[in-house]
Amino acid sequence: MAPRTYSVPVTLPHPALPLADWVDCYELLVPGQSTTAISAAKRALGDFPVWVRALMWLRNAAVSPFGLKGSGHQPGGKAEMIGFFPVISQSSEQAVLGFDDIHLDFRIVIDVRQAGELAQRVSVTTLVHRKILFGKIYIAVITPLHRLIVRTILARLARPVTVVS
Repeated sequence: MAPRTYSVPVTLPHPALPLADWVDCYELLVPGQSTTAISAAKRALGDFPVWVRALMWLRNAAVSPFGLKGSGHQPGGKAEMIGFFPVISQSSEQAVLGFDDIHLDFRIVIDVRQAGELAQRVSVTTLVHRKILFGKIYIAVITPLHRLIVRTILARLARPVTVVS
């Protein structure tokens, strides 16, 4: 049985993207493991399932004629990357990833907080500032897939960590 993710309300404005006008947040209780936000981000976003990589390839192919940045865009080519996304900031409790584009700016915020002695709550918040009409249309079209992808990657955190020696 897959771990249960919960939708969590988020108040705007959010410090990671103050002009955001679209937000969602999903949370998962992760028992028996201790992790940092950047480690959780790497586990959740570092190696997408094949079906997600295929969707991202299609997305990049579809939007590149419009001058939009593809996933994997590195601002200035210097940012640390996790999966498709540049790392903007990180602490032990929070990692912020994302970039700005002509149609929208987005941030993925991974938060980790203790939930008793034997568990942590990990949340994935997606913030979007839709700059133009195309940004609004884009978000409306991808929202159902976005929700499925976020729940899928968040559920990966409930799997036991395997240590390779």
